[in-house]
Amino acid sequence: MRFFESQAEARRQTRRLLILFGVTLVLLVVAVNAALALAWGLTWAFWMPGPFTLPAGFVAINTSVVLLFVLGGWWLETSRLQHGGGVALARQLGAREARPSGDFHEQRYVHIVDELAIASGLPAPAALVLPREGAINALAAGWDPSDAAIAVTQGALDHLTREEMQGLVAHEFSHIGEGDTRLNMRLCGMVFGLEMVYRLGQDLWEADDDGRRHAAALAGLALMAAGWPGWMAGHALQAAVARQREYLADARAVQWTRSRDALGGVLRKALAQREQGSEDRTGSAQVQHMLLLGSEAGGLRHWFDAHPPLVQRIRRIYGRPMAPIPLGGAERRAVTDPTA
Repeated sequence: MRFFESQAEARRQTRRLLILFGVTLVLLVVAVNAALALAWGLTWAFWMPGPFTLPAGFVAINTSVVLLFVLGGWWLETSRLQHGGGVALARQLGAREARPSGDFHEQRYVHIVDELAIASGLPAPAALVLPREGAINALAAGWDPSDAAIAVTQGALDHLTREEMQGLVAHEFSHIGEGDTRLNMRLCGMVFGLEMVYRLGQDLWEADDDGRRHAAALAGLALMAAGWPGWMAGHALQAAVARQREYLADARAVQWTRSRDALGGVLRKALAQREQGSEDRTGSAQVQHMLLLGSEAGGLRHWFDAHPPLVQRIRRIYGRPMAPIPLGGAERRAVTDPTA
């Protein structure tokens, strides 16, 4: 794997997608003004004879309202996600602090976190465990490296070798060091803001419960028609950015561990787990973009996947297709083992 070239390409693609976020916002403003002008025209033609004119300040007011909802929603959602730092978010998902004094695999995991903190030059994030999750997975959360946390599932502790655990933790360290955890929260806030424009239209449309559609309801329909494509485009762009950051983190993990089999083994075992029919229930829909592995959808739904297909990620690491690695229970040893 040419990890430096892969990292540079992922960063370039991320910049292009972020520019498209700005373009989406501009197009949303144009679409809302056009839709409301159409709604105003229909109302004017019904109630007012004479030539059609727009009210004074029509475009300026509409643009200001759209920006208020989008940027205000972005600020509210980002503030909510930022509150409490990465540890608080991981605990909301059922994570607890790792217990290196009571379990060999958790001791090994904590040691790996400390080792990679030294290797990467980053502060050591809090090491947490999702004890009720049997699937191989992990997540990184936090606004910046000073409040970051890494959580791994019980399935990762049970099924991964030390080298593979290094690859998994290195992947999550990349997300922290590259600012992906902060970027993800900002993009979540932006998508939430885009959604708020659609929700405003929905509220206006549903406000009339007497069966008559007044001007406010017609304006609501116009906002829904303009807001829904913007919301979907934002959601798709957020997922596309997340996919590029996954490629970047994969390449960084190979760079830091100097081993394709470290992270490659994790992904191949996860592929085997999925082929066995094991369902991954890690996290909720709101945090899928923060996970090492997410759900994979077919058809048009893949546009909204925050992760590239596992088979594709494995091929990029090895340069060729690789078979899944059968799962085997890891041997439990005493925590006094000096190689932990």
